[in-house]
Amino acid sequence: MIGILTLLSSIGYSQNLKNTKILFVVTSHDKLGDTGKKTGLWIEEFATPYYYLTDLGVNVDIASPKGGLPPIDPKSTSADFQTEATKRYYNDKKTQKKFSKTQKLSKMNHNDYDAVFYPGGHGPLWDLSTDKNSIQLIESFYNNNKPIAFVCHAPAALKNVKSKNGEPLIKGKKVTGFTNSEEAAVGLTNVVPFLIEDMLKQNGAIYKKGADWPSFATTDGLLISGQNPQSSHLVAQKLVEQIQNK
Repeated sequence: MIGILTLLSSIGYSQNLKNTKILFVVTSHDKLGDTGKKTGLWIEEFATPYYYLTDLGVNVDIASPKGGLPPIDPKSTSADFQTEATKRYYNDKKTQKKFSKTQKLSKMNHNDYDAVFYPGGHGPLWDLSTDKNSIQLIESFYNNNKPIAFVCHAPAALKNVKSKNGEPLIKGKKVTGFTNSEEAAVGLTNVVPFLIEDMLKQNGAIYKKGADWPSFATTDGLLISGQNPQSSHLVAQKLVEQIQNK
């Protein structure tokens, strides 16, 4: 019975979302500080929400600051971190081709989309946190009553986003993101330009978190955020709920 209800629910979502367009914004940054190692997008944080949304009939476009092929964090391709979604991606030539030709962020307009979704990886700490086009885009979505969603390190993109009164957009709002203890666990506390948890608190956010590594996400109005890679599916679900309830 539960399976039938789930199927019916999915069909209902698909019917309601077939004309929905969501923009994915991913990093173009591939250098892990001064370590000489590579970073970029955490592929699971792209693949899981991408397939969840497209399977529901959502149209997804992908953009990045530089356009073209975004860098994928090599660690995210290791066997330990593979999921059904990432395996599907690596067998999906059509999506790989689409991913390799991301559009330039400077050409994106909120008017063409119903929501925006930012997958994480460490890359956004360096580029999306200061990218003027990204900042303007997030502000445009939010100010036009459209949901904005972020996973793991992607809340870095909120660092310099302002509300209409000039204060940080996240001030006084419930937000989550990669915890200081999770960053310490992966050994990058002294490599990253800033810690997500600290930055959110410094900007006046009401920082929320669950235990390290299990899925945890929070919603505050139009703002949806997930703590870690394991939260990417939950963030996508919450984004669909937001769109459905508008």
